[in-house]
Amino acid sequence: MSVVAKPKVVLGVSGGIAAYKACELLRRLTESGHDVRVVPTDSALHFVGEATWSALSGNPVSTEVWETVHEVPHVRIGQGADLVVVAPATADMLAKAAHGLADDLLTNTLLTARCPVVFAPAMHTEMWEHPATQENVATLRRRGAVVIEPAVGRLTGVDTGKGRLPDPAEIFEVCRRVLARGADARPDLAGRHVVVSAGGTREPLDPVRYLGNRSSGKQGYALARAAAARGARVTLVEANTGIPDPAGVDVVHVGTALQLREAVLKAVADADAVVMAAAVADFRPAVYASGKIKKKDDGGAPTVELVRNPDILAELAADRAVPGQVVVGFAAETDDVLANGREKLRRKGCDLLVVNEVGERKTFGSEENEAVVLASDGAETPVPYGPKEALAETVWDLVAPRLRATT
Repeated sequence: MSVVAKPKVVLGVSGGIAAYKACELLRRLTESGHDVRVVPTDSALHFVGEATWSALSGNPVSTEVWETVHEVPHVRIGQGADLVVVAPATADMLAKAAHGLADDLLTNTLLTARCPVVFAPAMHTEMWEHPATQENVATLRRRGAVVIEPAVGRLTGVDTGKGRLPDPAEIFEVCRRVLARGADARPDLAGRHVVVSAGGTREPLDPVRYLGNRSSGKQGYALARAAAARGARVTLVEANTGIPDPAGVDVVHVGTALQLREAVLKAVADADAVVMAAAVADFRPAVYASGKIKKKDDGGAPTVELVRNPDILAELAADRAVPGQVVVGFAAETDDVLANGREKLRRKGCDLLVVNEVGERKTFGSEENEAVVLASDGAETPVPYGPKEALAETVWDLVAPRLRATT
């Protein structure tokens, strides 16, 4: 029997307080069948010791180019890798990588690697926002590296802001998706800003009740994660999902259709593409009851008057904030799926429309989906039943060439 080689991953760890979180990332990589070699900087070893990295990875740990010189580690480690991920990546590490410095084993590995490279920055907000750091990040992205946007949250001490290392589980998802796309796959959304909506809006009737739908938001999150792994700056407008924020994604939390409209219109002001995967309520109660609606003594039911919500997708398609902006919609249908989808594509005026059949036990809340992507030029791309991330990749496969055509 032939033995399938494990994907080789180099986990670089630079000297930030978030280094301890890389242990969880290492565990996820090794338990999912990857052969991981940890290359920490000297500073990183002040936070997590060499014995920990070696025990968790099952491989020797080196920090110096002078160790095991006969194996030429400063060249061989990078040459043999299928993926290099640096987590955390400090401001100093980003600067060294952007300028091609090679003063330790990790920076030498980055220079010799010809595989995809992912950086997961972690630092104080002021350091992340400094023009020097932003220019270094832009340089790395232009060269094809995936630089994940840091999360917003508690930093060291009492400080809070953007600069927190994303959740290791979410960093792992980015790494997995980058590896799945192959060694030759370029981050084809690098330098692009994309907006994705996800979830289902809720229209309040009174303080305890609302009109809603069954959307889980999983498809929208798959789209956001896939775009981040392909190098995009992603804004995710989510409604009532309860799903952890994806790594490298700016998340805006909303509740109602009107709130979602406001957030999306603000986000698309400089966006190259927008994908409206959220299930937006068509109607909302005309009147919000400030107190809980009571049962009637005569046994009758109250009457609820509804009014139309704005058609956000049609609005985006008709008045594009950026010339050449690509607009993608979703159509959840229960019957005459393709016929209704084609009519909706014509009526909405978007570039692509993802049409799928939904029901009580179909699509909503599931990890799988099946759809047909209709294009304004008449093309139709069927996506067979499978993981929602497969549909997400297909959508971006169709969006990316449209973006290049408008450049």
